[in-house]
Amino acid sequence: MPLVEHLRELRNRLTKAMIAIILVMIVAAFYSEQLMQFLADPVPTCEDLVNSDGGNCAIVSFNTLTSPFTTTIKVSLMAGLVVSSPVWLYQLWAFVAPGLHKHEKKYTYAFVTAAVPLFIGGALLAYAILPVSMKVLLSLTPGGSANILSLDEVLDFTIRMVLIFGVAFELPLLLIMLNMVGIVSGRRMAGWWRGVVMGVFVFGAVATPTTDPVGMIALSGPIIVLYFMAVGFSLLNDKRRARKEALGPDDDEASELDLTPEDVGEVESVSASRALPAQPDSDRRRDPDRVNGYDDVT
Repeated sequence: MPLVEHLRELRNRLTKAMIAIILVMIVAAFYSEQLMQFLADPVPTCEDLVNSDGGNCAIVSFNTLTSPFTTTIKVSLMAGLVVSSPVWLYQLWAFVAPGLHKHEKKYTYAFVTAAVPLFIGGALLAYAILPVSMKVLLSLTPGGSANILSLDEVLDFTIRMVLIFGVAFELPLLLIMLNMVGIVSGRRMAGWWRGVVMGVFVFGAVATPTTDPVGMIALSGPIIVLYFMAVGFSLLNDKRRARKEALGPDDDEASELDLTPEDVGEVESVSASRALPAQPDSDRRRDPDRVNGYDDVT
């Protein structure tokens, strides 16, 4: 396919994806109040919504004149990206798929099938521990002080926690992908377990903004379990690959070629065909290497 056709197809795919996102954003704008309430629910709000003494509760408010508008746009855009993800992910897949081999398409299907529930599981876990995390942070407020939180900051905190947990749950899947393409072996991954466990707990302590061990353990524990599951899968995949290499390549895979140069041996001389026309003696005398005006007999 020419380059112009690729660019035209890319434009059409992007247009369809943008239309889907905009349509969902318009619908989400009508339910923006419910969405903001859902994202702000983990905050322990004060019952009278007036007095906040110490770190028991907080008052959620808009601090600027434009905050209600910008927060509504932000929530609608986030809802548009999340809800319309099947559409724009399909458009991305439809643009890339024609250039993939059969086995590459199979790996992509498996990756998407596993990535979506892992991300959703991490996001749900983050939302479940948000009330505990926020209570720990608010508990540091000294007595006599009030907690007045901007709804925009609360939404940013919630979205950041959801994204951190969702993306972190994809890390073991990344290791599986590296093993599938032959970059990292399962045996090598198994030898990394001490450093990985330590690194995951350090990552959990840094990534979670709370100072309590609840958030760190809630993030690090599932990742470590998923890591060892990835190691087990990689070990099995290495054994499967070894058996497959013994049987030879698939029908849509190219065989390995031996490009080592070899000696062709003595060159056998070939006599000229009798069907060639006789050459005038005058041409041979002027230039013995030219025949009928050409440099060779062919």
